[in-house]
Amino acid sequence: MYFLICWCLTIHLLTLKVLSKEDKETIEFCRSMLKRGECPPLLVVFDSHEGFTVQADAYIKDLTFLTEYAGDVDYLKNRENDGCDSIMTLLSPADPSQKLVICPDKRGNIARFINGINNHTPDGKKKQNVKCVRYDIDGECHVLLVACRDIARGEKLYYDYNGHEYAYPTHHFV
Repeated sequence: MYFLICWCLTIHLLTLKVLSKEDKETIEFCRSMLKRGECPPLLVVFDSHEGFTVQADAYIKDLTFLTEYAGDVDYLKNRENDGCDSIMTLLSPADPSQKLVICPDKRGNIARFINGINNHTPDGKKKQNVKCVRYDIDGECHVLLVACRDIARGEKLYYDYNGHEYAYPTHHFV
């Protein structure tokens, strides 16, 4: 299973999770924009201290849909030792053996380069400008990244890797 990148406009955020008709139309509009070669105002840049990062190439308004986290979907148990450092939790059912993850190591998009905040420092949350949300779109779970405040041109994008569960070690993040 592969998820596509798309972006644009502003969507209404709900706590989860079934995407409204209006927001589904926005997603479809974004996908059609991508097919036309219209891309989000984001750049992957190398920072000698943080590695590859993503920064805004234009002003981005709060609640703007930036991208969908893309990659192959697999069971976590199949990926625990594969070395990919960008695995994203998709679903966490009661049975841990059924936990699904998105693995962008073979197929992915710009989302894999957005850095995480350090959950162990007072300034960590201040850097966060992107929120990770999960939506049910036509019966399938999708992970969307959305601006959670206005983002200035040139500003790096950051989200909380532990926004969904607190299992990811972020104490070494800048």
